[in-house]
Amino acid sequence: MVKHRKNTYDNNWETLHCLGNSSRINDAEARIQSAKKVVLRACFVYTFIQDTGLQRRYREGQFLMSIDFLTYPLVSNGYTLSTNPQRLGWLTQTDSSLPMEQLRAQYKAQGYLWLKGILDRDEVLAFRRRFFMALQETGLLAPGSDPVEGLYAGNNAAIQREKANKIYVESMRWPEYEQFCRTPRLWQFYTAFWEDEPYLHKRKLIRYNVPGESNCTGGHYDLIYLRAGTDRICSSWIPFGDVPIEMGGLVYLEGSDTLGRKMEAEFTVKNATLSPEERISAYNQNMKESGWISADLPALADLFNGRWLIANYEAGDMVVHSPYMLHASTVNRDPQGRIRLSTDIRYQRASDAIDPRWTKDWSPSDSL
Repeated sequence: MVKHRKNTYDNNWETLHCLGNSSRINDAEARIQSAKKVVLRACFVYTFIQDTGLQRRYREGQFLMSIDFLTYPLVSNGYTLSTNPQRLGWLTQTDSSLPMEQLRAQYKAQGYLWLKGILDRDEVLAFRRRFFMALQETGLLAPGSDPVEGLYAGNNAAIQREKANKIYVESMRWPEYEQFCRTPRLWQFYTAFWEDEPYLHKRKLIRYNVPGESNCTGGHYDLIYLRAGTDRICSSWIPFGDVPIEMGGLVYLEGSDTLGRKMEAEFTVKNATLSPEERISAYNQNMKESGWISADLPALADLFNGRWLIANYEAGDMVVHSPYMLHASTVNRDPQGRIRLSTDIRYQRASDAIDPRWTKDWSPSDSL
């Protein structure tokens, strides 16, 4: 059976095959995965004990098999990511002290850089504390908890959601947030990376995700929302606090920088007859309503025969990714009940064309 998906990306792929049989396939896979878990746990623990080198690399977040991970499958918008090694892998860590020429080469090859510890951990956690202290009076946090922990009060708590949303919108205009986005370490990195004066887009976003929230960011690439300026842009995703796998940090489709470029070239051809305003819109007639490529991450991985790359992020890390790199997020299933907090901000050369829609502060009604 073939299920047609209107407005899903096509490159002579107007349909995604075999999805009509997905329920039977998923049932079978669920039984297989359940049986595999016992074997994988036993094999992993035995190997882990035998190999001290493996112990070191496990602590560094290089191995997929862990009891916690198997207990909490990755879910995004109702779709469970496969743990098949051909569909799930690890993001590659990069030492931020490497020569810039080497960093640029790795960025070009991968479409991203996961820069471990490039930022000051204490500065990152200080902003996390500032953010949650402001929200503490709304009832969002567990009573009596330390704001820096960001412990969620729970879905049944009496949360003043309108007040929380007001503080959230205001937070993206706080001087402390602007100062963080212009911290010398960030500015020095992008000055060296671009070999030019960097420009920080004024439209910046902070995101917080409470445990169990089912709505996730679907698969997309950023240039869809930035078409009125240069494509020489870097997105910086920065977690405000540690974000282990189960907290649902960003996942990246391996090798998708090339794929995103191909998609955008085809969208450019399709959009050629539209008005200038529609041509740059992420929501025009040739796009999905959300601007996403798809909310179905497993289907995207199958369609492009790729792997979603995951990571155990820590406060002080930053992921720099290209505007063509496909990425998404998963549900926060943190067993401690912590709220995931992060920011995504964008830099480019100041001398390049700037999308005028991104020269203003974010607002809920800016249609981007």
